[in-house]
Amino acid sequence: MLVVDSQVHIWGADTPQRPWPKRAAAQRPIPLDADDLLREMNEAGVDRVVIVPPSWEGDRNDLGIAAAAARPNRYAVMGRLDPQDPKSRGQLKTWRQQSGMLGLRFTFHIPELVTLLTEGHMDWVWGEAEDAGVPIYVLVPQPLVHLIDKVAERYPHLKLTMDHLSIPSGKKDADAFRDLDLLLAIAKRPNVAAKVSALPSYSTGKYPYKELQGYIRRVYDAFGPQRMFWGTDLSRSPIPYRQHVTMFTEEISWLSSGDKEWIMGRGVCEWLGWQI
Repeated sequence: MLVVDSQVHIWGADTPQRPWPKRAAAQRPIPLDADDLLREMNEAGVDRVVIVPPSWEGDRNDLGIAAAAARPNRYAVMGRLDPQDPKSRGQLKTWRQQSGMLGLRFTFHIPELVTLLTEGHMDWVWGEAEDAGVPIYVLVPQPLVHLIDKVAERYPHLKLTMDHLSIPSGKKDADAFRDLDLLLAIAKRPNVAAKVSALPSYSTGKYPYKELQGYIRRVYDAFGPQRMFWGTDLSRSPIPYRQHVTMFTEEISWLSSGDKEWIMGRGVCEWLGWQI
């Protein structure tokens, strides 16, 4: 079974030569680079990773592209782009010609970034991405999912993926999943998928997180195994990498072997166009 992590951040240090914008803190003080990640992948039995450049580094993709160019069978990228920069317009026609570049990722989870969505700065992106066949990862809190639903309806050939089940940052346990129905409602759009990613970060429980299985089942019933993608957001994980894998492959008895094949890797590769 192919095991593909749908989201891991890698990043470099904040230096004068490569400064970060002052809008968010890193998930941990020591950067995670591509070589460190590869070692962890090999130990955990993870075949591939979709690198997602983190928001705290700004709208840059250099490290992800370099990693994918060096190891195209292990890494691909869902890159960042500044929708307010006039130079961004027109780039999507050739976006996927960059080494390992599969698509785009936008985050609307903090006040400084929510306005990109609510004030219309994204409007041009959706149409250009649909025309160019560029899929998009989207991180929004559950109360804003209805805005993405309108996008999915207007651009039916644009593939959208809802990150981390749209759980708001900092929420845990029942509080984290209280508005899950707001996310599940968008499953009616065939051009929308969901990432069952980083789930241990939203629980105060312990491995194997049996208390999360009811929520996972609701996602499964809504999206089906072909549109739900396993992932870890490893740099903020409270458990070892390998346990993220076995939490799904060994601890959820109601998933069939075929379900696991889709959820653990085949689904995200086919959705994003990463050749298997």
